[in-house]
Amino acid sequence: MTAPSGSAPVPHPPAPERRAVQPETTLSPPESAPDASAAPAVVTLPAPKREHRFDVDLMRLLCSAIVMLGHVGSQFIRSTGNDPANGSGSYWAGHVAEAINPFAVPMYFAIAGWAVLVGAPPKDSARMWKRLVRNTVPLFAWTAVYLLWAWLRDRNERPMTELAVDSLVGSVEPAYHLWFMYTYIPIIVLLAFAMLIKAGQRPWGLGAVLLGIAVLPSVLDTITRTTGHDMPTVAWGFSTYSLVYAVGGAMLFAVPAGVVRWRKALMVLLPIAMAACLWYNTQVHYVIPNAHLFVAVSFICVLLLVSRVNVPEKWRPLLQKLAGAALGAYMVHVLFVEEIVRPLVSPDWSGPVAGLILVGLLATVMALSFATSLLWGKLNLRRYLG
Repeated sequence: MTAPSGSAPVPHPPAPERRAVQPETTLSPPESAPDASAAPAVVTLPAPKREHRFDVDLMRLLCSAIVMLGHVGSQFIRSTGNDPANGSGSYWAGHVAEAINPFAVPMYFAIAGWAVLVGAPPKDSARMWKRLVRNTVPLFAWTAVYLLWAWLRDRNERPMTELAVDSLVGSVEPAYHLWFMYTYIPIIVLLAFAMLIKAGQRPWGLGAVLLGIAVLPSVLDTITRTTGHDMPTVAWGFSTYSLVYAVGGAMLFAVPAGVVRWRKALMVLLPIAMAACLWYNTQVHYVIPNAHLFVAVSFICVLLLVSRVNVPEKWRPLLQKLAGAALGAYMVHVLFVEEIVRPLVSPDWSGPVAGLILVGLLATVMALSFATSLLWGKLNLRRYLG
């Protein structure tokens, strides 16, 4: 018989005729009542395994390739002075490439937002600092590489030491493609700061970084006004559009599979948006702003078309490997653009010839960039070079 919880056990009547000879034993009968004051047992369940999003890997790889496409195309435009009268074939080949390109940088912001808010939210400030170091060290390492390379090639327009100081607060030539990192990193800090506060933590260090980014422009402006020495323009920070792409992109990446049922409409809308970007670049102003409606439509179409795409298992190891090398390939590719593409491009090519050569040069830049990134990955230099 089992006693009700919280009451005394029900005693069993003794057997008098056997009491003198029965050995004394200590029993823990199952029918005895549990102690009401005892704390309940805590069962620790293993943390659910985080889903690896191979579609996000695919997006990282796609963005890296598309940025290279835009930078190769820009050399065709540069060769004509952005004037079709100086070579319509190269002019239009370059602008078609640039019209495909605009969604890529906003997508980097979206991937960053998804990683911090959904994919791998920071558990504490220490882990977030590791992420920041993983992005900041390659930024300055590659800035130094590009400045040294341009100095060796006698291409720096100002003293290298002056450019190096300026690079602490903003991107400089010839590392022009690193400009977005000065926005990308603060967005990561802000979103992580908010997530940690929501989790009940007090990330004072991240808060100090955000405060420093907020007041740095006014500090440098005060120095300029009081000393008369011109200080560099600060690029650390983010605008409304970059934050919207980060948070909105995180939301769209988190949409469950099967929810988006109008992919055919997106496939029609995407080339229309890219054609609109081509019109803007050639008829209004080159380059179209990232905050433009045409860019936003292109961005949404690409994100929803790629998100939740099922990558076949046989391709996943290679995709994961190349996606891991994508940031490094992005960092190094401008060296190949400047040394291979720029000297070869001619404004005298016809449209078909310019288009074929552009594709060939893009393939060359991509192959060299990813091969170089994979090489330093094998040498365990990823933390320094991206």
